[in-house]
Amino acid sequence: MSRDAPRGGRPRAVAGGGGHIARKRFGQHFLSDPGIIDAIVRAIAPRPGEALVEIGPGLGALTNPVVALSNRLTVIELDRDLAARLRKRAELDVVESDVLKVDFGALATRLGQRLRVIGNLPYNISSPILFHLLPWADQVTDQHFMLQKEVVDRMVASPSTGDYGRLSVMLQWRYDMENVVDVPPEAFDPPPRVDSAVVRMVPWRTPAALNPAVLEALVASAFSQRRKLLRHTLGVWLSQRGLETHFDLQRRAEEVPVDEYVALAALASQQSASGG
Repeated sequence: MSRDAPRGGRPRAVAGGGGHIARKRFGQHFLSDPGIIDAIVRAIAPRPGEALVEIGPGLGALTNPVVALSNRLTVIELDRDLAARLRKRAELDVVESDVLKVDFGALATRLGQRLRVIGNLPYNISSPILFHLLPWADQVTDQHFMLQKEVVDRMVASPSTGDYGRLSVMLQWRYDMENVVDVPPEAFDPPPRVDSAVVRMVPWRTPAALNPAVLEALVASAFSQRRKLLRHTLGVWLSQRGLETHFDLQRRAEEVPVDEYVALAALASQQSASGG
């Protein structure tokens, strides 16, 4: 599994990579620590017959042990040289594409079941990938992703903490999430300059009925000025829409639990759908 690096990371040959050079334009860092790899595979617990999909397999650090347990794996790889290598393996179905262009709903239909998605997500587009997958959450069993640890901390953060924010609310609305493995820089070759972590994301089977765009706009307004009371930010947003509610605006954005934001977004979604 490859990983995008912070800017300025210098690519170099990867041990065991058969001469493959980590491409600077992809910022590739390859997972190489056997103990960390084993911990991640145990967290994923792949089984034969599952519709496993890996984003960015790279040189196969996770691909190999996962497919050894699952027998079959679909891989999404942008790097044409790595994709060509992967196609030589009969147990892999290779999708050579930018992951942000992949229709995961169509992929689930083709594979005939809900997907189990894994991947070492690029630093620079991790959030866009997470939001790209969001519309297909009902066609996913679970997701295990390695990301920059500070991103994982924000994803799983609780209210009234410094990490709690827009990303926390937007993802916790749709997923039950937990940090399952911490990954230090030295687990990669070459090592990035930041810590990483693996997050498990399990979609809620009965999420609140709402328009995600409304939730996104509502949360963006709430967190636009974190230090101000919500009456100065979200209060204005609600007033502009003529939405009457008992929602307590005498709080700051990070003090409000996810379920309260979700309930308010559901109400605003209903109003929007009715033309109010």
